[in-house]
Amino acid sequence: MVDAWDVDGVHVRAPGKINVFMRVGAVMEDGYHDVATAYQAVSLYEDVRAYHADDFSVSFGGSVDTSGLPRDESNLAIKAARLLAKRTGYSSGVRLEIDKHVPIAGGMGGGSADAAATLVACDTLWGTELGREELLTLASTLGADVPFALVGGTAIGTGRGDRLSPALATGQFHWVLALPDGELSTPRVYSELDRHRERHAADIAPAQVTPTVDSAVLQALRAGEPAMLAEALTNDLQAPAIHLVPEIADVIELGEMNGALAGIVSGSGPTVAFLAADLDSAIDLQIALSASRVRAVRATGPVHGARILGD
Repeated sequence: MVDAWDVDGVHVRAPGKINVFMRVGAVMEDGYHDVATAYQAVSLYEDVRAYHADDFSVSFGGSVDTSGLPRDESNLAIKAARLLAKRTGYSSGVRLEIDKHVPIAGGMGGGSADAAATLVACDTLWGTELGREELLTLASTLGADVPFALVGGTAIGTGRGDRLSPALATGQFHWVLALPDGELSTPRVYSELDRHRERHAADIAPAQVTPTVDSAVLQALRAGEPAMLAEALTNDLQAPAIHLVPEIADVIELGEMNGALAGIVSGSGPTVAFLAADLDSAIDLQIALSASRVRAVRATGPVHGARILGD
């Protein structure tokens, strides 16, 4: 084992994600839903730097407003560090500095990326050397999206989204991410989904108990064809998200009128992910959205999961 105190600090970068497909099963007795989702990690990153300390603390910077984020024991990155310390018997703490660029409460897994990056950073900083498989086991106890932030790339998630299997994706997909004002909590959107299904029980098919990912999504990813993937984009959480934040529908319409192949709410929203045909189309779409005073950033996928950087 490496002497932990020989390492001054560790910098780990982890990606945000887009759910290019998300089917949500019926609500279970425990109040949770099984899901079947296709994740793609995209080039919008969280940067976590970890330094030796006697206790546990976190501070934030970056390009998004972090003023409302908790800095106490309820923060997911602090939870990740404490979980690793408990698992390994590490007796000191860590000082975390996080530069955030993934929208907060935007359906892109920014908090999950923080937790995944923290696990990797602390495992290296402390010299605990758990290895990727054990880190994945810890990640799954922290949240459904945390294991994928560790793995990155493109993957199928089942169960709560934390049981992962790799999915082949060729080429590069170009995304424009539109960031409507406001935030949406995941539990709130799932609750609205349940109410939506009750309201429209006579008009929609019953939710599957154990949902699956459509083969059309896997074929489109494997082919690396944006037009094919655009036809297959699906998110059961989109309708409830729009019901809670009606402006999302206007953003989707605006993007599709300005050249997007398709737009989809990412995860529980409110971020809208627009798939573009190529880089030039993505640039044009970003300009058009910005001209309409919609915050928009470009990203590509798939990209790597949480990894150590050499600075």
